[in-house]
This record gives sequence, structure tokens and C-alpha cells, in this order.
Amino acid sequence: MNINRITYRRQIKSSDLDAIDRIVKSSGFFSAAEIDLAGELADEKLTDHTSSYQFLFAEDKDLVLGYTCFGLIPATDASYDLYWIAVDNSLRAQGWGKQLLQETESIIQNSGGRRVYAETSSRLQYSVTHKFYEHCGYIREAFLKDFYAVGDGKIIYSKTL
Repeated sequence: MNINRITYRRQIKSSDLDAIDRIVKSSGFFSAAEIDLAGELADEKLTDHTSSYQFLFAEDKDLVLGYTCFGLIPATDASYDLYWIAVDNSLRAQGWGKQLLQETESIIQNSGGRRVYAETSSRLQYSVTHKFYEHCGYIREAFLKDFYAVGDGKIIYSKTL
């Protein structure tokens, strides 16, 4: 796959449910409940057009290679949550995720967003994710011990746009 041929699409389609499921499962990181949640957010957007969730899909031709789900944090004027960023595992460490994140940040900034927050697990398995966010200019803002489970805390990263 050629990273220069990537196209972006913001409008969600019903076929994206299968693409999201395939992509998040390919990572090997997410639990069954998390995989279900990724699909539920997309399904909510498909069925409720007033949903605050926004999506960005990265494609090569018509094949979805990765996506983000993000949205304005309620009761804030310019802070956004990055709920999901996932790239098909076969494309990891090739710059796809970074490019997808930069495009998402551009959309947020053009919408008046000034800060982006991303949360992730503190488990050792996620050390690659931590390095990814840090490499993309995010700073570690907070650590919530035992948030997800005993020994599995939440790390919150932020970036000022």
C-alpha cells in the first residue's frame, strides 16, 4: 500500500462497521468489550445523525485502512477527545497512524478545537501506544491508578493545537 495514495472520508457508511471490527481486532490489543464499544459508537453515528461522534476513515481505493473517532468534549468550548485511533495491524509502524492523526488534528483545529485529549491503558502492552502519542507531540497529563482494573491504570495525553 502506498501512503501517498491515501484518501480520507468523514461520512460513515454501514460497511464501515465491518471495517472497524476488522481493524480493531487486527491489533490484538483490545478486549471483546472494547471491540464491541468501537462498533457501538459507529452504529450510534449511523442511526443517530445528531450523535456528537465524528469519524475519519483512511482509505486506499475503497479499502478502509484505519480510522479515528473523536468529538468535542461536552461543556467545553474547544477541547476534543480522541476516542479511537486504529490502523490495520499489517500497516503499523509505516506512518499511517501518524498521518491519520495529523489529518484528524487538522479537522479539529479547523472546527475551532484547541486541545486534544487521548486516553490509554498503562499496561506494558500499550508502551508502543505511549511512544506513538509522545512522538506525535502529546504530553502525559495524568495517570489514574487501577482505573480499568487492578494494575491497569489510565494515562491521559494531551496536545495543544
